[in-house]
Amino acid sequence: MWAMVYALLIKEFLAIIKDKKSRLVLIVPPIIQLFVFGYGATYDLNQVPIAIYNEDKSSASRDFIARFTASPAFNETLTITHDEQISVALDTKKVLAILHIGQHFSRDLMAGRKSAVVQILIDGRDSNTALIALNYMQTILAKFNLDWAKQHHLSLPPAQLQIRAWFNPNLESRLFIVTGIIGLLTLVVTIIVTALSIAREREQGTFDQLLVTPLTPFQILLGKALPGLIIGIIEASLIIFIAVFWFKVPMVGSLAALYLGVVLFVFSVIGVGLMISSLAVTQQQGLLGAFLFIVPAIILSGFATPIANMPSIVQDFTLLNPLRYFLVIVRGVLLKGLPAEVLVAQYWPLALIGCVTLTSAAWLFRRRMY
Repeated sequence: MWAMVYALLIKEFLAIIKDKKSRLVLIVPPIIQLFVFGYGATYDLNQVPIAIYNEDKSSASRDFIARFTASPAFNETLTITHDEQISVALDTKKVLAILHIGQHFSRDLMAGRKSAVVQILIDGRDSNTALIALNYMQTILAKFNLDWAKQHHLSLPPAQLQIRAWFNPNLESRLFIVTGIIGLLTLVVTIIVTALSIAREREQGTFDQLLVTPLTPFQILLGKALPGLIIGIIEASLIIFIAVFWFKVPMVGSLAALYLGVVLFVFSVIGVGLMISSLAVTQQQGLLGAFLFIVPAIILSGFATPIANMPSIVQDFTLLNPLRYFLVIVRGVLLKGLPAEVLVAQYWPLALIGCVTLTSAAWLFRRRMY
């Protein structure tokens, strides 16, 4: 039995390697996407264009402005001298925000008044970017308040807020993005390889030849599943290697806990891919079916938006999504150092999804044979 499955396994690998399109899909796009997402997809802001409207012209206001211009998050691209320029700068999107310091800013500071008001005018058309930029500005303002109070011996509030971020002390969104990409790219490559496997045989006219071999339907399905499993694990390993050694994602947990999750995740994705391939007649149909699964899987995985923020009925649908569980595993192991026993609640759904989808794929495969 295993000799025949091994022969089919070699045949599948040769079919993938000899096909230029398949080689290209397996090697080039995942690497490009990893670097594009790793550097391009980020929640951090850098060099945000801002305008400064300083009516005070004092050393205190210049010191306050210097804290913004010295920050890598902001770039002063415009100096405003009168009120009429404000609406023009925001309407034309020359700047994202305007920092307006009133005429009596330094006087009110020296007097220790709470009326030393600084106005921030911000373009709210991109609400997410506006909120992040506003948080940055509020952080700079709070730091200026504390430093000013210490220098001038003003009374500080008895309770002060001290923020400490666990698992990501510098609050780098790249760690969140790159760990998510590990699951995303593994999903894409694995499901495309498996979704095209049986469809390729039908399109090339070799499916009937495969049926007359001594291989049983189970052996054929196993021979189609193993290449996807091997390729998926290798792909995940390559992406994890780049994430750890290039993007400096910390590897806090154990490789055993991580790779148990990788194997179960790839196993579950193979089942979905083979279901699609069993239904597809052509490779084009297989690709369309794969992308019909990939897009909702990414959206409902918690990769971009928290699952807790979704409606309750949508949260129930996410329980069928293998990527949801794998993202918890990969981020838990890499960033938090969670052991395997804590991740059991994520392991068993992946195993269950894999068993159900592979059983369904086998049933569909048998049904389409006759």
